[in-house]
Amino acid sequence: MDPGDAESRAELYIRGVREALEKLRSRLDELGPGLDRLIDAAERYAGDAKYYLDIGDPLTALAAASYAEGLIDALKYLGVLEPEWGRPPEKPIVFVGGTFDIIHPGHVGLLRFASRYGRVIVTIARDSTVKRIKGRHPLLSEKDRLQIVSSIRYVYKARLGHEGDPLKSVEDVKPDVIVLGPDQAFNEEWLAEEAERRTGKRPLVVRYPGKHVFSGGLRSTSDIIKKACSSSLCTTIARS
Repeated sequence: MDPGDAESRAELYIRGVREALEKLRSRLDELGPGLDRLIDAAERYAGDAKYYLDIGDPLTALAAASYAEGLIDALKYLGVLEPEWGRPPEKPIVFVGGTFDIIHPGHVGLLRFASRYGRVIVTIARDSTVKRIKGRHPLLSEKDRLQIVSSIRYVYKARLGHEGDPLKSVEDVKPDVIVLGPDQAFNEEWLAEEAERRTGKRPLVVRYPGKHVFSGGLRSTSDIIKKACSSSLCTTIARS
């Protein structure tokens, strides 16, 4: 497992375990005699997980968080009570936003990367938004782009974005993780703070590392368009 991936997963597991423990502490009167010690043990494992994460050992942090999660789940199997996880910690909501005009291997790599963190919800930029930001209309309509992205195996759900405020979609989705493309002009720290201000919780913001190079040096939709419109290739396509 990639160290950065392990660190991000450990952060999410620790967050989920701590949220569940906080809810359990408010329900201690429902537990039988002695079961509060089980909660204490889970809290110690959660503390160990945070310690190992802080010293740069995310794999041990993941193991400790898993022990804590197992102790919490034991309450369910003992028939004592159902832990309130809210959303399962192993399947957080992951937000990805973009144009996705002419799907290429770079897009697939981004979505595959995002799927490591949980259920990927993709927001497709509206046609009017693309025109405003990029100065041109997309080659494919927003409905076509939505249909194509929805069919990609790494995508849990795709939706159209808002025509005005691009972060309104973040408010709607309330993600645990936001994955940015390499060229998206957002500062990670600012985006995390703004998302927390709007949604009440701070997401983990991760940037997809680098650009995926494919087909002899192509790196983007713009590169594909330039190649298609260069020299004799454009004439050949027009005649076909």
